Amino acid sequence: MDAKKYNNIKLSIGISKALVSFLLIMLFVWLGYSIKLESFAASYVDDKYLIFLLFTFLIGLGASVFFAPINFYTGFYIEHKYELSNQTFRKWVWENFKGSLVSIVIGVPIMLLFYFTMNQFGSLWWLPFAIIMFFVSVVLSQIFPIVILPLFHKITPLDNEELKSKIDQHANDAGIKVENIYRFDMSKNTKKANAALTGLGKTKRIILGDTLIDNYSNEEIETVIAHELGHYKRKHIVKNILIGTASSFLTLFLISYLYENSLEVFGFTSITQIAALPLLALWSMLIGVIQTPLGNLLSRKYEYEADEYAVKETGLAQQFVNTLEKITDQNLGDKEPHPFVEWFFYSHPSIKNRVNAVKIFAKANNISPTVSDESSLSLQSN
Repeated sequence: MDAKKYNNIKLSIGISKALVSFLLIMLFVWLGYSIKLESFAASYVDDKYLIFLLFTFLIGLGASVFFAPINFYTGFYIEHKYELSNQTFRKWVWENFKGSLVSIVIGVPIMLLFYFTMNQFGSLWWLPFAIIMFFVSVVLSQIFPIVILPLFHKITPLDNEELKSKIDQHANDAGIKVENIYRFDMSKNTKKANAALTGLGKTKRIILGDTLIDNYSNEEIETVIAHELGHYKRKHIVKNILIGTASSFLTLFLISYLYENSLEVFGFTSITQIAALPLLALWSMLIGVIQTPLGNLLSRKYEYEADEYAVKETGLAQQFVNTLEKITDQNLGDKEPHPFVEWFFYSHPSIKNRVNAVKIFAKANNISPTVSDESSLSLQSN
C-alpha cells in the first residue's frame, strides 16, 4: 500500500504542478505581465541579450519561489516520510543548489545561442538551433561521467574482481569496450538502487550505485548490467540518437510555426520580442502531452528487448526476476499501476508486466525459470 500511495502522491503532484505552470504562464502573458517584466528589465540594462537574460532569470527566480513549498514536500518531506532519503535538510538544500549552479552554467550559453539564432535567422531559427542542440547533447553525454557526475557523487573503481570479470565478459559479448567499472555513493542521498551505462566514446563506463552493490548478489547485479548492455547490443542507443534528433528537429519546427502564428492573438508583433517568448513554453508543454506517451511506448519496447537480452546472455532468469522485484520494493515502485498511467507516464513497463514477459521468454527459449542448486549456493554466499 505504501508504494501505491507514494507513487500516486508523486504523480498527482506532478500533474498538478504541470497544469498550474501552464495556467500561470498563460495568465502571465495574457494579462500583460510579460510586457511589464520586459520593460522592468530594460530599465536596468540596454543590451537586448542582457535584457533577455535578466527577463529569463527573474521568471526562473519567481517560479523557484512559488514552487519552493511543493518542491520541498515532494523532494524532501515525502522521501523521508516513506524512508527513502538519507539526506539531512542541509544536504538536500546543498545538492539542489549545486544542481541549480550546473544548470545555470550549462543553460545560460544555450539560452544565448537560442536567442542569437532567433535574431540572426528569423523564422528559420529552429533549424540552426536544432543542429546546435544535437552537438550540445553529444558533448554533454561525453562529459557527464567525468565532469558532472563527480560533482554530486564520489566515484571509485569497482573492487569486486569477480563481479568486474563477469561484467567485462558480458561487455565483450555485447561488443562494447568500457574504460572501467565504477561504484558511486548513491547511498549518501537515497536508499534506492540503480546502475547505468553512461558516457560516449572514451568516456563510456558502467556505474553501479553502492546501494545496489551492498544489497544484491553478484549474479543479481550481473543481470542488471546485462540488461543495460542489452540496450547497446540491440542498438537502442543509436536508435534513440537518430529518433531523438529527428524528433528534436520536428518539435522545434512545430514550436516555431505555432509560436509565430499565435503572436498576433496575444498582441505581439515580432518573434524576437522578449515578452512573447514565454509562449514558446506553452507550445512546448502542449506538444509534450502528445510526445510523452509515444516516447514512452517506444521506451517500454526497448526495455522488454533489453530484458530478453539479459536473460539470454546470463541464463539467470530467476535471478533477474528476483532483482526486478527487489529493486521495485527497494525503490518503492508501483508494481501494478493503472493501465492508462503506465501507458502515458511510464518509460519502463510495470514490474508485473516485465516479470510475466521474462517468464514467457525464458520458457520459450528453454531457459530455466528457477535457480539451480549451484546458483542457490552462490546467492546464499553473496
